[in-house]
Amino acid sequence: MDKPSIRSAGLLVLCIAIPLLAGVIGSFVTMSAIPTWYAQLEKPSFTPPNWVFGPVWTVLYILMGVSLYLIVQNGLERRAVQQGVIIFSAQLALNTLWSIAFFGMQSPLYGLITILALLALISATIVSFWRISKTATAFLVPYACWVCLATALNAMILVLN
Repeated sequence: MDKPSIRSAGLLVLCIAIPLLAGVIGSFVTMSAIPTWYAQLEKPSFTPPNWVFGPVWTVLYILMGVSLYLIVQNGLERRAVQQGVIIFSAQLALNTLWSIAFFGMQSPLYGLITILALLALISATIVSFWRISKTATAFLVPYACWVCLATALNAMILVLN
């Protein structure tokens, strides 16, 4: 392998590790609340089983990392790439903050406020990435769809409880 290939592979691993790390941070508050507080909540009929969330989020974090990698590959010196990375980072921070608000603070209301802001930032990330790489944008679509479902779940949990 030549040095650019090694560097590129390292960058890919780093770009995937960043969202996965955000997921791990969020899971610290989530895991302890699932068998206790979350188990006690009334949930809508369309709530997926608990075992679905871990694998789905893992795949989504990996897709987010690949998307980030495809954007960064376009050159961090480009202003559009810098802006895209900043927006991506902000949505990733809100992604983690949602776990803290919903599960850590045990607040469906704060969770809903946070996830609505998250959806706005995911949309902004998609728009920003679209200008740079359509492929990178496609990797974010499943994430956006899942967060739409999570928003509906969060809203219904707030209403039901």
